[in-house]
Amino acid sequence: MRRTYLGEFEEIVLLMVAILDGDGYGVTVSQALEEHTGRIVTFGTVHNTLIRLEEKGFVSSDLGGATAERGGRRKRLFRVTALGSRALQEIQQLRQELWQMLPPGTLRLSSL
Repeated sequence: MRRTYLGEFEEIVLLMVAILDGDGYGVTVSQALEEHTGRIVTFGTVHNTLIRLEEKGFVSSDLGGATAERGGRRKRLFRVTALGSRALQEIQQLRQELWQMLPPGTLRLSSL
């Protein structure tokens, strides 16, 4: 099976969808990203990333109930799929292995 790689922003969005555990949609993912990473992200960027992740099979979506705060429109709620979960686990394992390979003191700041 060919491995599909995630970009850094896709990985962060996928992680946030996992953290939100079924309550993630464009606005909540955008807000949570800003809150937890300090990155200012537009709704459009997050929405496009969610759609791309869905096309790759890393997330699935369903329409939630209509709400008055959204003018009666329904939210598209995203959830991580088994493929997305596996991808996140592989990324976490790879990053841990790479960090463990780093020689001690390599990232130590030198005094100027």
